Amino acid sequence: MDRPPLVLLHGGGPGVDAASNWASVQPRLSSRFRCLAPDLLGFGTRIAGTGGIEGPQAWALARARQILALLDSHGLDRVHVLGNSAAGGAAALALLSVAPERVGRAIVMGGAGTGPLPPAVPFYDHPTKQSMRATLGRLVADESEHGALLDELAEVRLRQALRPGAEAAFRSMFAEGPLRVDPATITNPVLVLHGQRDRVSRVGVSERLAATLPHARLEVVAGAGHWIHVDRPDRFRGLVEEFLNA
Repeated sequence: MDRPPLVLLHGGGPGVDAASNWASVQPRLSSRFRCLAPDLLGFGTRIAGTGGIEGPQAWALARARQILALLDSHGLDRVHVLGNSAAGGAAALALLSVAPERVGRAIVMGGAGTGPLPPAVPFYDHPTKQSMRATLGRLVADESEHGALLDELAEVRLRQALRPGAEAAFRSMFAEGPLRVDPATITNPVLVLHGQRDRVSRVGVSERLAATLPHARLEVVAGAGHWIHVDRPDRFRGLVEEFLNA
């Protein structure tokens, strides 16, 4: 049986890329889905050439166009989408609004960028390994359970966050207000996931998002922080597989 295509869209933390974001769950998901996990515009290998994009709305739409180009290059007419937080989740919502016919089902995590902007730009006001480690620590429910992983990721993400152009791209993502979603344009089934112990975005953000979408279901994952797929990988994979196979 052919594996249905699934596009994995990573989160929006400083120095993130697709490989590090999805490392804990992509091997298992790849056994059931044909996974595509691109670096989104402004991150990883896609920093260059992103000047002039300002604010969450513009970035989400630019990334939606990036995903459409990716689908066209692979000859894919229709895919499922899994979007993490304010980068991938917001891009998934933008894709649903501009090209709903290209998406079967969608999953978004951590509020998908629809909540208030952070009071300060993470990491870049104090760009050190220690501040990167502290930034990453807020993404899990209990740092003591993931100490080795967080230390490893702090090294990787520090290098990537300090690449030429990375800071300018990141700061421009916070130039305006939060992502605006027109629920009338999104008719696809959407699973809205949120960690019960999320310290980055309150559960109420996802509650409001799910309430605005005509075919959405909210699932609050007990014991998980913002990184649901890291804190509760088995529960996360089970929810994703159940929803996409429905």
